[in-house]
Amino acid sequence: MGFFTLVLAGVGFILIGMWESLLSSSQTPKLDQSSITPGTRPGRKYPYSSPLTFFSIALLSFFFICNSLYSLIDAVNSKDRVGSPLQLQVLATAFLFLLYAVLGLLMKFTDSIPLPSSFLSLICLFAFAEEFLLFYLQRKDTVGIENRYFDMMLVPITICLFSTVLELKSPKSNLPRLARGIGLILHGTWFLQMGLSFFSSWMVHGCSLYEKSRGNYTVRCKGHPEYHRGRAIATLQFNCHLAFLVVLVVAAFSIISRRNGGQGGSEHYRPIGAETHSLDLTGQFSLDSDDDEIKGEESMEKQKPAAIEMGANGHGSHE
Repeated sequence: MGFFTLVLAGVGFILIGMWESLLSSSQTPKLDQSSITPGTRPGRKYPYSSPLTFFSIALLSFFFICNSLYSLIDAVNSKDRVGSPLQLQVLATAFLFLLYAVLGLLMKFTDSIPLPSSFLSLICLFAFAEEFLLFYLQRKDTVGIENRYFDMMLVPITICLFSTVLELKSPKSNLPRLARGIGLILHGTWFLQMGLSFFSSWMVHGCSLYEKSRGNYTVRCKGHPEYHRGRAIATLQFNCHLAFLVVLVVAAFSIISRRNGGQGGSEHYRPIGAETHSLDLTGQFSLDSDDDEIKGEESMEKQKPAAIEMGANGHGSHE
């Protein structure tokens, strides 16, 4: 991989992640009846990803396949025993993502492959697991600075991996897609950072790039202080990427919430203590003791004979 390869891959991941995040936050999942196209069978479940997402993944996977084949040929011509198997691993990962995208497009537009949407999520899970192993086991040089960048790449891959597992468990929820979109954005920004840190003048001072073949390179430094500074700078850069992503997510969430909710949410606002205040105004309670009840009964009993006597006297006067 070179500078333009990493930059193009980073831009692709960022665009796909942003598109998936926007779709998952602005749309609600629909069942089969609302997403049936002419010529399809009713009652079949389709994946919630859009055709543009599948097409973009297929295009990006095809780009990785072509780049890996070119790097594989260069490794064979350079007699690089490490670069050749490394590119084979990249090819396997890219083919899994390409299979995911092609099956998604076929299930979206045709009825030739009667597969559930969970099968697509399972393929996506295997693809992210393969990518995780690719960066986790990639130790061409045990002391190279690039190893710290590869370790940091495991964070967005893990986010995508767990979000895909959640999608298998809750296929009707949009939250797994949102989390995966955020992970893809971080995935892409870190690809851009790797391209700048490995193949540009932004490389750590005192370190330089050594290439055995097009896909087999390492970043070596002059001494232990330079190695320590290079790893610390890589960690600091990743923290900056995380902070930028958090700010971006919060800003996007506020904009989407304002657009969807508007001013309608203010009418449901109730001040703190409003329920207690309304109870104090409407409910007037009095506590009567047992003595008051006894006195009330005695007064009623005294009134009954007087009423009877008055009735009798009144009757006698008429006579």
